[in-house]
Amino acid sequence: MTAKKGARPPAAQVSVKQRILDVAEQCAQTRGFNGFSYADVAEKLLCTKASLHYHFPSKAELGRALIERYHRVFEQALEAIDGRTNEAGEKLRRYVALYDSVMRNDRMCLCGMFAAEYATLPAPMRDELRLFFDANEKWLAAVLEDGRRAGELAFRGPAKQRARSVLGALEGAMLVARAYGDGRRFQSAAKQVLTDLSVERAQPS
Repeated sequence: MTAKKGARPPAAQVSVKQRILDVAEQCAQTRGFNGFSYADVAEKLLCTKASLHYHFPSKAELGRALIERYHRVFEQALEAIDGRTNEAGEKLRRYVALYDSVMRNDRMCLCGMFAAEYATLPAPMRDELRLFFDANEKWLAAVLEDGRRAGELAFRGPAKQRARSVLGALEGAMLVARAYGDGRRFQSAAKQVLTDLSVERAQPS
């Protein structure tokens, strides 16, 4: 099939969309979804707002694409963790490191930022946001249960419930640390989360 006159080649479309998502993600991770506009992205890319609308007709579609891509990248990171170690404690430390690396780049977890604006997000973005957190809770629950079964971790109650607590603690710690501009606050809180799961802590003195 012959391409229509003026049509952009697929490779170029992918490249432009990638650049748009990269810049929009940076804006979202530092300002939140409501803190940036197409004008901000266009200015950084030195292009027109019309060119952004060509790829993402609405900001809601752009936001949903951002979450979907962030989710895929995060899942790949979790798969990499699973492939590097079978030790539950080490998996959790590497999981925490994912968040810490984001903070060290003066950014926030994209989905954590969006969650803070949940009430004002378009419905499609809300759905994708829940899928991201559901996937994290599922992975954490599996790691926690495996660790408890192997005698590496100690905690009471269902692993799923503890997974929710861990995820909430890390996301919340990032927000508080950001308010103080002090990444050490996150590191300290994350360390405590891991310490509370240690077998040694659970042993009677």
